[in-house]
Amino acid sequence: MASEQQYFEGVGRRKRASARVRIYPGGEGKIIVNDKPVEEYFRRIDTLQNLMKPLEVTGTTNRFDVTVRVYGGGVSGQADAVKMGLARALVKYDEEMRPVLRKTGFLTRDAREKERKKPGLKRARKAPTYTKR
Repeated sequence: MASEQQYFEGVGRRKRASARVRIYPGGEGKIIVNDKPVEEYFRRIDTLQNLMKPLEVTGTTNRFDVTVRVYGGGVSGQADAVKMGLARALVKYDEEMRPVLRKTGFLTRDAREKERKKPGLKRARKAPTYTKR
């Protein structure tokens, strides 16, 4: 892929993960994540299928080459961040895809994150067992 080639970019976030996704029109469906093929980076099949959903829903599976920079979080958070970034990039490419992607929920940011641990507690909300004596 040539770096001077026209691309559309979308940023996706989920939990602590953040992904910058670039789609290059006129490609043959290659997806590169952090300089590795997508099958090598996301090894689980269900994770791989999940992040490909925006392309499947819009019927553009083999029309783009995709490059992704993803960091932070874990595997599922990163996959969801890539999915959101891909959906946002598709909307920038063609605004008519927005209703389909909106309806399937790919453009909505899932803001749930791990709550911080509070002092005196075992976890964010779990208190130590109360003993009277």
